[in-house]
Parts: sequence; C-alpha cells; structure tokens
Amino acid sequence: MTKKPTKNICVPIDGSENAKRSLDYLNLIFGHEHSLKVTLLYILPTLPPLLVEEQKKNSAIAKKLKAVEAKNVEVAGKYLSEAKAVLVGKGFSGTAVKTIHHQKEVGVARDICRFSDRSATDAVMVSTKGRSRLQSFFMGEVSANLLEHCPQSPIWLLEPVVKKKTVMICVDNSENALRAVDHAGFMLSGTDAPVILFHTKRHLRRFVPKEVLEEAPELEELWKQAAGEQITPVMKKANEMLLKAGLKEDQISTKIVDGSRSAANDILKAVKRYDCGTIVMGRRGLTGVKELIMGSVTRKVLEELNEKAVWIVR
Repeated sequence: MTKKPTKNICVPIDGSENAKRSLDYLNLIFGHEHSLKVTLLYILPTLPPLLVEEQKKNSAIAKKLKAVEAKNVEVAGKYLSEAKAVLVGKGFSGTAVKTIHHQKEVGVARDICRFSDRSATDAVMVSTKGRSRLQSFFMGEVSANLLEHCPQSPIWLLEPVVKKKTVMICVDNSENALRAVDHAGFMLSGTDAPVILFHTKRHLRRFVPKEVLEEAPELEELWKQAAGEQITPVMKKANEMLLKAGLKEDQISTKIVDGSRSAANDILKAVKRYDCGTIVMGRRGLTGVKELIMGSVTRKVLEELNEKAVWIVR
C-alpha cells in the first residue's frame, strides 16, 4: 500500500473564536482519515520600546514587565491548548497537532512567514476575521504583509465558516497557474473533494474599446476560437497533473467559459454557479503584476470573500 505524503499546515492563532472556528475547514477538506500535520502558532505581543528602556532604570518596573511577559506566555498556552482541543475533538491525533509560541521579532506577519519558511510548511492558513474586528482581514496589515513577505508558502485566506467542499482552481496560460494546480493536487490528494479546473477566456473588450469592436464584430469570434485552442492543452496538462498527484478521474471536471470584461466577476459567478467553497489562484497571472496584492483580479475576489477560502500560490 502506497504511503500517503505528509502535509504540513501552519495556522496562526490569535485567541479569537473566529480563528478557532476556521479549524473546521481542515476537517471539511481532509476529514478524519488524513495525513496532515498542523502547527498552531501564536506570536507573543511585545511591550513598547519606551517601557523596555524604562525597566533598565527602574527595578520595580522591570519586575512588573517580567510578570507581564510571564502572563503573555500563560495566555498563549491557553489559546493554543483551546485550538488544539478543537482539532483533537474532530479526530486529529494529538501527535499530529503541534503548538508553538514565539516572541515577536520583526512583526507578526513577517514572523509567521519566517517560521513557515524555516519549517518548510506547505501552506499558511489564516482566518480573515480575527481579533482586529476589521470588516475584512485582507484589508488589515497582517494579511497584506503575509501576501507580500511569504516567498515560499502558499497562503490560505478563509472566512471562519466554509460549508462547501468543492474546490475551483483558476487556470490560465501562466506558469504560476500551473504551480497553483501542483499545490492543489498535492494538498487534495487522498481527499474526496470535487475539483473544478476553471478558465475564463479573456474578452476582446479587455484590450480594445467597444466602439472599435463594433467596426469588426468578426474579430471577437476569431478571438474566442483562438483563445479556446490556446487554453485546451494547458487544461489537459492541469488535469494530468491532478491525476498524477493521486486525484481520481471522476473527482475532476473542467469548465471553460466565454469571459466578460471582468475576470474577477467571471470567477465569482462560477464559484456561485458550481457551489464552490474554495478558490485556488496563482499569485501572478498573465498580467505580470509584481505582487498579487496589487492585482485587480485577485483583490476583487478576496474582497468578495463570503463563506469561502482562497488559496494563493506564488
């Protein structure tokens, strides 16, 4: 019997109920019988530099600060134990769930990224709504910095409650899209999650004004045909990659649609139509945007996040 590859996921914990609820997602995708290892990570808060300097001058302040630091560690242990109990309660073995707390060094997001890179984790999973109570965690500093500073690990951003199991992988002609397929194939191997390979053909109006196309409407039909022929071998390769990773043939479907002027809207409509709970996207596509966080398509998808998870792969 072939041994299932071990998958490692880092989950930053902040003590919020939303962060704990997001752990349900791991059970939804991987189920009780899984080859998954989870590291629950808590970054300890640091005191203002001014107080740190004051403790050097005043022994009473130094004593109080030491007590505060001890309390920070105690609270970290409490939050991590509660989160671990959630996973163990869902069937995860205690040995598969590790808890770690770290003193903040550079910043929460960068410290998470550094830990993930050093630990060679396969993904970092972050709840979109934590203690910050921002309308969307994506708009906050931590998540933005995770996307910017994590050079290796894919980032999974999700709302605390994801109910649908179907995964949609967005595919275009870029190498980054195929890396996203590779990541999804590895992570989803051994699961029964339905997978859709999705491509929206770029509408010609993304390149030229409507008034120009009205002068030569046949160009749009020619463009659609050429775009379809161009993406077909890519979709075939993506399908082969998933099969090679261990997914079953009847687990995979392919959807190619005629796109509108907005690729983001096409993706969001497809997610709703096909009842998907997870979207897998490359960090950079054909636009060559330097950082995904500046890319309009992915930003739009993330802003419309509602009971969904988005896997972002560099």
